[in-house]
Amino acid sequence: MNKADVLIDNGWVLTQNPAGTSYPVGFVAIAGDRIAAVGPAAEAGAWQAERRIDARGGLIMPGLVNAHTHAAMTCFRGLADDLPLMTWLNDHIFPAESRLKAEHVHLGTLLACAEMLLSGTTCFCDMYLFEDAVAEAAHAAGMRAVVGEVLYDFPSPNYGPIEDGFRYTEMLIDKWRDDPLMTIAVEPHSPYLCAPELLRKAAELAGSHAIPLVIHVSETVSEVETIRERYGHSPVQHLANLGVLAPNLLACHCVALDETDMDLLAASDVKVVHNPESNMKLASGIAPVPDLLARGICVALGTDGCASNNDLDMLGEMDTVAKLHKVATLDPTVVDAEAVLRMATIDGARALGLDDRIGSLEAGKQADLIVIDTRQPHLTPFYRPASHLVYAARGGDVTTTVVAGRILVENRRLTALDADDIMARMGELARTIGAQN
Repeated sequence: MNKADVLIDNGWVLTQNPAGTSYPVGFVAIAGDRIAAVGPAAEAGAWQAERRIDARGGLIMPGLVNAHTHAAMTCFRGLADDLPLMTWLNDHIFPAESRLKAEHVHLGTLLACAEMLLSGTTCFCDMYLFEDAVAEAAHAAGMRAVVGEVLYDFPSPNYGPIEDGFRYTEMLIDKWRDDPLMTIAVEPHSPYLCAPELLRKAAELAGSHAIPLVIHVSETVSEVETIRERYGHSPVQHLANLGVLAPNLLACHCVALDETDMDLLAASDVKVVHNPESNMKLASGIAPVPDLLARGICVALGTDGCASNNDLDMLGEMDTVAKLHKVATLDPTVVDAEAVLRMATIDGARALGLDDRIGSLEAGKQADLIVIDTRQPHLTPFYRPASHLVYAARGGDVTTTVVAGRILVENRRLTALDADDIMARMGELARTIGAQN
């Protein structure tokens, strides 16, 4: 008899492995922080576990990967809506952020972690200020995270001048190097807020430590025009000229791309993060995701910050991305449900350089997984799992969330965080933020 710590069974298992294997009635055995076995129900009897979770006919699948967000921007949810990107940033968000402190970011991230865990996200990639506080909050929540301090030309409310920003990033690398759930990234904000030398130095630092390099790229047409006026090239071509394009580069948004841009991204194996709801809300445009996928580019999915979304529900984001590209191309076959599901799981993991650890349910990988309750009117009848997940499921349908073998949501309740306390403290902070804006 094989022994496990947790056995999750009696559910439809979607492995998201390279073969796309699924088991209409299957199980997952967890030993420590890893998956010990995945298979059909007939093989579950070979495992004895200390705890059993009955999926009750629901879906057992990899945890969702939110490949681009600004978690602590929960502090600003709904603060400045219905505005163009640059107005939103320069007139509202940047002034509000200038008054932030580490404790605010920690609280905002705890709230984000609660929201993400309850809606099935087990890993997120964050770009913000006071990122050590983000890492501490994610660690307290038990979440897996890729975090990096935003770097830009002007002084930061956290570290001050850019020289100290690089020192702060190196401190993060040293501090969190051995943490099994935390990955540090180097994160220059964008070509329009970062001088060429800053971008080169950031790329060199990320390359020397073999860690992700994360940047906003070509989010709007106006951004592209600004970079063309400044450097004579599009943002992607500008990054190529600087030697920044590389397989560890995570290019967020990539809305305003031309054919040359996409060819350059493909040639350098750059990963792209699509943030459809934020792009829609800020009227930034629609990223050419079908063209990126046709070139073999790895496209992940992100919510962006919930000040421009305004939630962190990856299941909702999946529904949006599938429908958006169908109406944009007038082709109902593009970006199908299976492709979207990969974007939110194994391709999200690949984009973050974590696909050897997470993103699929395979023996030996980290036990990051979720259970979705399908015994509900809006998920009945049940034919194709991917279709239901993308077009019908909601964040509130998640009953169980496991990260590295640790059960963080059970029966729709958080086990490691006190959501009521976090929300109460956020209410107090919001009164202060609201009075200042």
